[in-house]
Amino acid sequence: MGAVVQPGGMRPRFVGRIGPADAITLANAVVGLLAAVVAISDPHLAARLVLLAAVGDGLDGVVARSFGGTPVGEYLDSLSDVAAFGVAPAVLVVGLVRAEWGFSLGTPSIQLAVTLVVAALFLAMVVLRLGLYTAYDTGTGHTHGVPSTLAATILGAAVLARIVSPEVVLVGAALLSYLMVAEIDYPDLLARDALLMGVVHVIAVIAPDAFGRAFPYALLTLALAYTALGPALYWRGGDVSHLVGE
Repeated sequence: MGAVVQPGGMRPRFVGRIGPADAITLANAVVGLLAAVVAISDPHLAARLVLLAAVGDGLDGVVARSFGGTPVGEYLDSLSDVAAFGVAPAVLVVGLVRAEWGFSLGTPSIQLAVTLVVAALFLAMVVLRLGLYTAYDTGTGHTHGVPSTLAATILGAAVLARIVSPEVVLVGAALLSYLMVAEIDYPDLLARDALLMGVVHVIAVIAPDAFGRAFPYALLTLALAYTALGPALYWRGGDVSHLVGE
């Protein structure tokens, strides 16, 4: 005798279990996929998509606080971040270095090997960092290591600012890989500062070349300043937002 199908048993399992914030999180994963697909042929577009996903990463937190989150939200967030801030930036590194050095992806070379090692290291550290964050840091108001969203933002902003020297890209990606899993305490951004970063993010995505690429430079400066000075100088009181957090 066959199994009895309960009423509503044929509907997708997620119906009624995810909210508006989760939908934005899933959209971020799709944006990450698009960025990875175009990163080899068009690193500039891929960088804009990575920054767009960073905006979405902040927006889903705002929506969750405004309309309520779901038990699955934090897990979806980390999984989505792997695509948007792990896979996409890693492929972006390969696309950038390949465009400058001109090596073939199908022909073994030292340049290709070094590039792939750095890209793989970046992705691995993003996955490890997100796992550690979900297990130990969620809801604490701070996080250990540079947030993966911030690391991806630095890479994306650098591309839009036309800082694409292969040596700088590779060293920068390797350094960010270490900083993402370093035992450095980063406070979450205050809401007012997250809003400022979000506005600069959006303008950098929409008009990256306006005013001599002023907004990518501004975004890169803010991101690097927080990376370097945040653990020691950033004020930790008040309400917080995760625009540059996980």
